[in-house]
Amino acid sequence: MNADDQDLLDALLEGHHRALARIISKIENRAPGYRDLVSELYAHTGNADVIGITGSPGAGKSTLVDKLAETYRERGETVGIIAIDPSSPFTGGAVLGDRIRMASTIGDMDVFVRSMSARGTLGGLSTATADAVKAMDAFGKDKIIIETVGAGQNEVDIVRTADTVAVLVPPGSGDSVQTLKAGILEIADVFVVNKADRDGADRTVQELQEMLHIGADVGFGGAGHHGADAMAGTGASSDGNNGSDSDNDNGSPDDANDLDDWMPPIVETVATKGTGVDTFIDELAAHKSFLVDSGTHAEKVRQRYAEEIRTLLREDVNALLEDELESAGGVDELAEAVRTGETDPYAIANDVLTPVADCLSEADIEAVQAEFDS
Repeated sequence: MNADDQDLLDALLEGHHRALARIISKIENRAPGYRDLVSELYAHTGNADVIGITGSPGAGKSTLVDKLAETYRERGETVGIIAIDPSSPFTGGAVLGDRIRMASTIGDMDVFVRSMSARGTLGGLSTATADAVKAMDAFGKDKIIIETVGAGQNEVDIVRTADTVAVLVPPGSGDSVQTLKAGILEIADVFVVNKADRDGADRTVQELQEMLHIGADVGFGGAGHHGADAMAGTGASSDGNNGSDSDNDNGSPDDANDLDDWMPPIVETVATKGTGVDTFIDELAAHKSFLVDSGTHAEKVRQRYAEEIRTLLREDVNALLEDELESAGGVDELAEAVRTGETDPYAIANDVLTPVADCLSEADIEAVQAEFDS
């Protein structure tokens, strides 16, 4: 790491927000030296709670995130917010629309808001998001909130980055619940029916309860990413009362003590008024406690690092293959050779991969293993 980057890292660890902003910019732009910076951040991470907020457009995600941050600050906790915005078709950068709805904490230096571009990823998160989370964690933020674009059923990447995922559902339309179906229904740790003062909120809660119970009966549903046994019981009540209502359809207080089970609670909020935000925070805390007490948190972190390793390897191998393609004349020239019948795509792929595979010979792998063992 060069001296300037070391100074930048030192400033971040000392709590300078300007340094945090500059490092996130370096990460997002994939500027030279960013990998060394992120590598150094890992030793200072692992203390923040990472919360993902997702849901369909118009569900009120930005407004709820704003009230969430405001409430956390009232409780004396610092907050980092990463708002994943749609990418500009001209610059590739974030459109910055979410910040307009985050006005309650303007001027509070302990709430750091950063907009990042989705850069075309279907899952709503760019590959730089996880690295930006590392920067905020190392900085010392207590809570890190990631608000995703809201791209519908593809919005599942957040599971790989957040400890707890909240899915927002607007009331008043059965179609809203239908959009949750497979992927989104599985990623939710907490369901939030926002704008609960509108007509149809009660019906939406009922539909969610029915879908969760149907999912539990067939071994599929909202806690799917906690494991195969996750849907066997209940983690909290569906009305946001933390299991206090023993007559509730989603279970009894006794179920809430079973560490093998987590049924996503359904919380009703009115973000514009702050109604239900405290209950929402309590449910987020309950899920974090469940993760720690059940040992699931360690497994989630292990899976997260495994995915990061795979992502880095894919990026590096892709870069190597691009270099090989260029040395072979470029994709356009190779495609022309296929068009004229001189070769075929499979033969080209084999020719390009052969030198890369040679670099990964068994002897090289053994040498790397010996390096780790020493």
